[in-house]
Amino acid sequence: MDYIAHYNSPLGNITMASEGTALVGLWFDGQKYFADTLLCPEHEERPELPIFEQTRRWLDTYFSGKDPGFTPPLVMRTNSDFRRQVWEQLLTIPFGHTLTYGDIARRIAAERRIPSMSAQAVGGAVGHNPISIIVPCHRVVGTNGSLTGYAGGVECKALLLQNEGIILK
Repeated sequence: MDYIAHYNSPLGNITMASEGTALVGLWFDGQKYFADTLLCPEHEERPELPIFEQTRRWLDTYFSGKDPGFTPPLVMRTNSDFRRQVWEQLLTIPFGHTLTYGDIARRIAAERRIPSMSAQAVGGAVGHNPISIIVPCHRVVGTNGSLTGYAGGVECKALLLQNEGIILK
């Protein structure tokens, strides 16, 4: 059984999902791939779960423009080792910093001991990240620093980066 709760952010409503102890999803309502990691269409609203209280505390700190300094427990639901590897790379990007899709591709190629990795493949995995903001896919930019796709919309991505003090070109 999956459980959900809601959070009203400065950028719009957010739905949080958990299996009871860890976060499995965090989406801006209506974003691309919304709720695609929920195991079944039936779920129960349980806003009082400790994981949702932790996540609200994280989001409150984040939206105040500060690094929350902790990560709530997460479960990355995917059948793809590649996606999991990309999402784990996202977790290494510090608050207030960015990486390019190519940077992540080079890191994964090095981990896999292969000569190269497609930045486009990385982009596809980044785009399917089910735990927005906390797994900071918004911190990934194009080679020239340009804002490229974001499931919540490029405008939202720009606002998240500005919230972290990142100056956009």
